[in-house]
Amino acid sequence: MIAANVQASPAALSARRPARLARGAAPPSRASRRAMRCRASASEAEAPAAAEKKMVVAVTGATGFVGKALVEKLLADGHEVRVLTRNAISARLAMPSAALAGAKFYAWDTMSGAIEWYDAIKGCTGVVNLAGAPISNPWNESYKKTLVKSRLQATKRVSDAINALPQHERPSLVSSSAVGFYGISKKREFTESSKPGRDFLANLCVKWEAAAVKTNTETTIVRTGVVLEKGGGALGKILPVFQMYGGGPLGKGDQWVSWIHRDDLVNLLVAALENPEKYAGVVNATAPQPTTMNGLCASVAIATNRPNWLPVPGFALKALLGEGATVVLDGQRVLPDRARAAGFEFAYETVEEAVADIVA
Repeated sequence: MIAANVQASPAALSARRPARLARGAAPPSRASRRAMRCRASASEAEAPAAAEKKMVVAVTGATGFVGKALVEKLLADGHEVRVLTRNAISARLAMPSAALAGAKFYAWDTMSGAIEWYDAIKGCTGVVNLAGAPISNPWNESYKKTLVKSRLQATKRVSDAINALPQHERPSLVSSSAVGFYGISKKREFTESSKPGRDFLANLCVKWEAAAVKTNTETTIVRTGVVLEKGGGALGKILPVFQMYGGGPLGKGDQWVSWIHRDDLVNLLVAALENPEKYAGVVNATAPQPTTMNGLCASVAIATNRPNWLPVPGFALKALLGEGATVVLDGQRVLPDRARAAGFEFAYETVEEAVADIVA
């Protein structure tokens, strides 16, 4: 097994970043750096078409860690966003900036008994389905049923609403899945053509994807890896511990982490919306260079200038998370062959680049 190169100095990491500063110049803000990276990630061939076409996009799971960023991106680019949610009032309160920017909110269950999702999806050019109970919560048998039901129910509702429209009015569908589809392995390498695993997460993903492909429209299944950004996902838990000088790898540390920067994931979702025929089928949403848990934590240590010295043993995680500890203790090496073949350019190809940007 080849671990990620994590011994580079901070200077070496900076040298690999896309933009370089003139001597004595003030560093650009993080927002400016991200704007430059996002522009660089768009295909030159796709950019003119994207600029000319205004999309109308409905989003489930819009209040989540990825959903909020996607909605923000779509609104900033001048597209219309329709948030599909269980409770429109709660969603508005959770996303005040989106509401002020013009996002519209539609509830599944209203006090009048109306189902607003059907009306919301009519007139859309695309739908993004991100809904599902958090996978990082502790698991027991009851919660495992919740993980399955929340995904299948939301996906069926979206699929039924799209299929209820005449064929020529149906929007494309971009539906989330996860790299857990492939099962766990320290030796194998997985691409979109690989077969599913046999554990709980793999079975969940198989059912989730099967519900999505019942939609009679151009459908993209996005198998997402570990999403990196502040305020949520893996780094939302790891960063605070490192900043308090208590950081270290989880478990043995040699498990694979197929990760993706949240900016790249959002841009990939948008690319699938803009070019549904090109991205139809399964697309792995993972960076081109997977790392290991040791590699991820070493990158965090370098970026935060903190020690990487206090590993968390697997048994402690199992006691805390139950069977759900498999999410961090086990992994798989997944490559984004389809995305790269479609011409998608990742702004963050190495975990060192991604973590350095996030921590900056």
